[in-house]
Amino acid sequence: MKREILLSSAVMAMLGFGLSACGGGGGSSNNTPTGITTAQKSAVLNTYATIAEKNYEDALTDAQALKEAIDAFVADPTQTKMDAAKAAWKSARESYGTTEIFRLSNGPVDAESGWVATMYGAPEGQMNAWPLDENMIDYTTDATGATTSGNIIDTTGIFTPTGGEDVNVTTITKEALAALNENGGDANVASGYHAIEFLLWGQDQDYASFIDDTVTNGATTAGQRALSDFTSAANADRRKAYLAAAAELLVDDLTAISNAWQSENAPNCTTGLGCYRGALLGTLSGTDAEKNIAPDDALRDIFVGMGVFIKSELANERMAVAVLTPSEEDEHSCFSDNTHRDIATNYQGFVNVLKGEYRGTSQGSSFYSLLGTAQKGEVDTLITSINTKVEAINTAAQSEHFDYQIKEGSSGRQNIVNAKNAMRDLGDKMVGVASEFGISLTTDDVTDSEETQI
Repeated sequence: MKREILLSSAVMAMLGFGLSACGGGGGSSNNTPTGITTAQKSAVLNTYATIAEKNYEDALTDAQALKEAIDAFVADPTQTKMDAAKAAWKSARESYGTTEIFRLSNGPVDAESGWVATMYGAPEGQMNAWPLDENMIDYTTDATGATTSGNIIDTTGIFTPTGGEDVNVTTITKEALAALNENGGDANVASGYHAIEFLLWGQDQDYASFIDDTVTNGATTAGQRALSDFTSAANADRRKAYLAAAAELLVDDLTAISNAWQSENAPNCTTGLGCYRGALLGTLSGTDAEKNIAPDDALRDIFVGMGVFIKSELANERMAVAVLTPSEEDEHSCFSDNTHRDIATNYQGFVNVLKGEYRGTSQGSSFYSLLGTAQKGEVDTLITSINTKVEAINTAAQSEHFDYQIKEGSSGRQNIVNAKNAMRDLGDKMVGVASEFGISLTTDDVTDSEETQI
């Protein structure tokens, strides 16, 4: 959801938000050729595809492990198995978090038009949409202390999302959840990691007073859903069915995306297996050859996606909005208090692609390796600065979760603001990176025109 948060210039200055950081800018690259050859462009695209393949394979493997843990819990709901499912969720988030950098580049995870969208269905919103209106899924405690109702889990029969269309939820299935997800609005999230997270942890928001923190007390206390919600409480069986269906749908979606990047077999554009990878690398033949993406078009999409992701999605939507509200509702993994890991892994995904690395190992020629000395130095300065700030967020989270770090008066609040600003600068730096590859971009290109205004 996009929300406009209007701050006075004095407040923005006090928090260290440069006015230029959020504007479109409009400065353009000089597009001066740097001697990067067609072969070198092909090599870096191959590295990009290799990282995507390995990263999505890991994300799929971890999602399958999450599904196994959830299935075991659903079959025998004990506290030990509930804790194991939570641990599996956190583990699955580590590998998925670094895949987020492949968004916003017209790839199979979220392409909005053309044959890629038709073939792969753009499942990103079904896997990782947020923030969600948890009241649509299950009960919560509202600002008056009352328990809410009228959700998917306590509705047997037809459920109508706010502003949406009817869906039969007599039996909770993956098909029903897919039909409900974002049905009627972006906040109507019914599937994916965060729906599973809410079902496992329960709410961690203080609706009455964020500062007083009267719902879930403590700087290191996440949501505290009771085991009885899955055993003796009303609708226990429906919660179990929901968990199982959401996990199954998540695995299905990740399987399709992982398959899109596979290199083991020849591309098959009938099944989608390896088809997108083949198109990106220009290796499709026969009637599928028309799907091949020209190297400069592929590079442009990638550079734009990288810039928009780290600048408008990570720095702005996932960090700036939360710290400026300040609101637990606006942090990415608000139920489990795992937001510090979201930030770290999302940022690591950007670095992985820029430097051509995965799990600390080079995967081949990289965008970074082909940069000139001056451009590389500017990138290094920003990465060094952000590394320190992200590490500080993660270190502080051991004693003060992200939802406490964003509070007024928190010692970590300014660090989050500074990290956000540096990430926005790194997003803008993709204009310079692109120029070295002969791709002309402006800062408008690497800024989401619909980002929340701050």
